[in-house]
Amino acid sequence: MLPPVPEILLVQPPVRDFYMTRKRSIPYGLACIAAALLKAEFSVEIIDALATGKTRNIALPEPMTYLLPIYGRHDRSPFGLFHQYKHFGYSYEHLAGLVAESGAWLVGISSLFSAYSDEALITAVAVKKAAPNCKIVLGGHHPTVLPESAISNPAVDFVLRGDGEIAMPRLASVLKSGGDIGTVPGICYRDSGGQVHISAPAVLADLDAAPIPAISLTNGRYYRRRKKTSAVVTASRGCPLACSYCAVGAGSDYPYRRRTVSAVMSELEVLFDNHDVGFIDFEDENISLDSRWFLELLTIITKRYGSRNIELRAMNGLFPPSLNRKVIAAMKAAGFKTLNLSLGTICPEQSRRFKRPDVRPAFEKVITIVQEMGMDAVGYMITGAPDQTAETSLADLIYLAGQRVLIGTSIYYPAPGSMDYHRCLELGLLPGSFSLMRSSVFPIAHKIDRISAATLLRLSRIVNFIKHLIDRGIAIPTPTKCDKHTIPMENREEAGGHLLSWFLHDGRIRGVEPSGKIFDHKIDQELTISFVGKLKKKDIRGVASAISRRLP
Repeated sequence: MLPPVPEILLVQPPVRDFYMTRKRSIPYGLACIAAALLKAEFSVEIIDALATGKTRNIALPEPMTYLLPIYGRHDRSPFGLFHQYKHFGYSYEHLAGLVAESGAWLVGISSLFSAYSDEALITAVAVKKAAPNCKIVLGGHHPTVLPESAISNPAVDFVLRGDGEIAMPRLASVLKSGGDIGTVPGICYRDSGGQVHISAPAVLADLDAAPIPAISLTNGRYYRRRKKTSAVVTASRGCPLACSYCAVGAGSDYPYRRRTVSAVMSELEVLFDNHDVGFIDFEDENISLDSRWFLELLTIITKRYGSRNIELRAMNGLFPPSLNRKVIAAMKAAGFKTLNLSLGTICPEQSRRFKRPDVRPAFEKVITIVQEMGMDAVGYMITGAPDQTAETSLADLIYLAGQRVLIGTSIYYPAPGSMDYHRCLELGLLPGSFSLMRSSVFPIAHKIDRISAATLLRLSRIVNFIKHLIDRGIAIPTPTKCDKHTIPMENREEAGGHLLSWFLHDGRIRGVEPSGKIFDHKIDQELTISFVGKLKKKDIRGVASAISRRLP
């Protein structure tokens, strides 16, 4: 018997970038919407264009050619950044063909991030060409915040703003029965005269009312990690904090809502009972803010599933003041091995601009507890934000060098809907294309130019390499003058040692081509020399060990 023809398809488009993190591309939002559609008795399937090993190199887009001096040469050393721009996933033509073959009459396309909004629109155009009679709807954060931009493309019939679990079933029902489109919550559409109508975002007030995500419709085999299934769970939406760079915090169109512990456990039970889960990422903006609620969740997870050796992570970051010894111990018992800690900056003035408290005392306390409990931590700093200087970012980097954390340097990008986005608009800093609103392209140049921002990113790689040497019990190399033109790359760690030795001597950051040829990266050398001088006065700590070392 032939499988039933789906009425509705939900599509995750391909992505074009220098890299893609597989475990963070699970189409969780589409699974949530699919469950709501199934509950409303529609037949639905998910087409995930990213759930494939298909990747091809493509030319760097013209708006990104300013990156050529930064990324132009392929660097195989431990200090390398990016080199090749890629198309990850199905081709647009293949994806459109799958939609046309399905016979679906309604196609929902995910457009979560502004940086990839072009890919969502190109997908819509390709689908409309291959299946002209189907209706196409765009949803996700980008069209929620900038609906006029999304609906301006003639291939897009509708935009849904806000929570799709409410809006998508209602839209499908109205289209099927011939009802009034204007009654659909969160709808944005063109009327017969071409006038655009925009509704307020749909908000699911009671998250517990949503059905358990239809994770079985996603390609679990592709998202495996260490031979186990990876999964995403969200226990809340929005955030009560008001960080200036965040688009879903207080003051946004996303009110803070949290599920009950029992509702989250119901979702986890489905994952544990029906899937061979080995890794779960809680994608909440701030899962640990309510310590009582979080402790209850962790205690139940440990009691029911602690023996399964499942790794838990909160990759969006944890707010250090929300963590204490009791919470961290419960996290470890439940399966957390690494804590992603949001530092932001140690600069008081920049913290005020970010509208964040000084989290340094809490950050250091958490690291001490993590060290005592045999866990790891990553400390995240932000650089390249409006009004932020290279000197303050350098101070952040030096500070993190002395903490027992791996350093995560986040290059700032303006997120539509955030306070900083409007600040960038006022200052004339917004890039000319949505595709440039991503960290990998150093999107703004205010008080930190792009070369300096790239230098800071490379310096964080150098510090992490030093931390790696410390953890391995390997001596930090003595500064020496570079006397080579080529270097073998059979042992990447050994090659990194040579590069580090030369860097400590002259402050020049070198790379190594695949052929072994050594070359100089374009950097802010005044910044690197200042960095070396400051780092020599600092005790550098490893990540996996309590050992600290000074530069020779």
